[in-house]
Amino acid sequence: MGEGGIPTRPLGRTGQDVTIFGLGGEGILRTHGEMARALPVITKALDLGVTYFDTAPAYASSRDYYGAALGERRKQIFLASKTAERSRDGSLRILDDSLRRLRTDHLDLWQLHDLRTRDDLEQIFSADGAIHALTQAREEGRVRFLGITGHHDPAILMEAMQRFDFDTVLVALNCADLTRLSFSRTVLAEAAQRKMGVIAMKVYSAGLLVGPGGSCSPSLALRYALSLEGVSLAIIGCHTPEQVEENVLVARNFKPMPDADMRALESRHRSDAWTPYKMQAWLNF
Repeated sequence: MGEGGIPTRPLGRTGQDVTIFGLGGEGILRTHGEMARALPVITKALDLGVTYFDTAPAYASSRDYYGAALGERRKQIFLASKTAERSRDGSLRILDDSLRRLRTDHLDLWQLHDLRTRDDLEQIFSADGAIHALTQAREEGRVRFLGITGHHDPAILMEAMQRFDFDTVLVALNCADLTRLSFSRTVLAEAAQRKMGVIAMKVYSAGLLVGPGGSCSPSLALRYALSLEGVSLAIIGCHTPEQVEENVLVARNFKPMPDADMRALESRHRSDAWTPYKMQAWLNF
């Protein structure tokens, strides 16, 4: 149990325990010029005991917001960022920029961002590909652990796992997962075999599951994702401190969802109401 009463789980074989709810880099953090609104969201998460914090160069000014907010509290958290560059040199430039913006000397986790195609993999694992930036940065102590992320095609993540021994995978997981190419039926099993930490994202389907006209409550959606076998935590982007509080409350009260309830929730989202259009919308969010 974390200091704020939030349950913790091991992040795979990293040896790090993290709170089962982490602050995602979306929401208010994926903006420019909103320092006055972003800082209270980060501070609220810190005050409530959240220990996993997510960012990426693609998330607007999120790195600058974190850099302004963390200060001495940086040492209390597990900080994750990403590179969408596919080359070694490009990724190292991204790392330099990220550390400067975050005002830190290292990342706890550096991930290859948004793997979609086999061409991505060919570039990453080429002689001058991004994988060499990751291993170099780890050897230099500028990053501690290495991971991958994706929410388009589980086969691409599976192949990446087979090419390199990553520590973590950040993957889209929610109760509508079985409607399309399933990550829960593929990536989770492979990650478990490799003792990788699994970070769930898009548990609310970019709000489509839980927003107006949605078919699921936030508490059910988050509980479902955290009940999937092998999941270490779920990250969620928040727009306000109140949303942070709401997610922390669900995490504090978390109890595994019975298998029958999980199957019923999955069945509900196999209906015609959950259209391919909606699936594509959250995949590209």
